[in-house]
Amino acid sequence: MAEQEQQGQQGPEPPEPEQLVCSRCGTVAEGTPPTWTCSVENGVRHYFCDACARANLRAIEGRLDSDWW
Repeated sequence: MAEQEQQGQQGPEPPEPEQLVCSRCGTVAEGTPPTWTCSVENGVRHYFCDACARANLRAIEGRLDSDWW
């Protein structure tokens, strides 16, 4: 990790946003929910609450390479 910082690269975790909002239903998170899903689409981060992630699990898995499932 120190090597990444020396090279100016960020680690795998994004900077924490002040308030997470579900990109699908608009639910506002209280704190940092560990069960929310994060998706990067066209270089933009989208966060999805538990309910939306569960409701769209098949679509989410469909975007993964077959090696992941």
